[in-house]
Amino acid sequence: MTRSSLTTPPPDASAPAAHPGAPAPGSSLGSHYSRCFGCGDDHPTGLHLKAVTPDGVTVEAEFTVGEAHQGAPMLAHGGVLAAAMDEVIGMSVYLFHKPYVTARLETDYLLPVPVGTTLHLRAWCNGITGRKAYLEAEGRVGAPDGPVAVRAAALFIEVSMEHFAEHGDLAAIAAEHQDFEVNP
Repeated sequence: MTRSSLTTPPPDASAPAAHPGAPAPGSSLGSHYSRCFGCGDDHPTGLHLKAVTPDGVTVEAEFTVGEAHQGAPMLAHGGVLAAAMDEVIGMSVYLFHKPYVTARLETDYLLPVPVGTTLHLRAWCNGITGRKAYLEAEGRVGAPDGPVAVRAAALFIEVSMEHFAEHGDLAAIAAEHQDFEVNP
């Protein structure tokens, strides 16, 4: 994948390390919000991603393409696949215990993904500099070592929790994240 200079870490970027309070390797990660399109259990047509961290610095998840996710007949909509990539990347920055938002997402589609297919997603961080995190993800068809159907590179920006209160629904955040946990 050829990434733009906007999603390639600069030479002075530091290698990421899991936060000391991050979930232990093998742990499941919670949802951002119960109605989150990507990972929320209460979203009727969402992706319902369930993520784990195998090693404390990467995230893995599975997504089965349903009929509600199709674009062309019986094929996943490209925007839905991009949303899945954005979601798994967004879950990976949770490991740093800092809130981030997507600034740029570049997605490459390598194979068609039929309805009923399970994509095995994996995301990781290539470097951090200042408030910027440079991340990548891939989605493989049928198995964790299956063919790559979709790849993404992203730039995420660290924000304060006040960002979500100012631009979102403070009551909903407080109801689900009483301690303003950083996975909003």
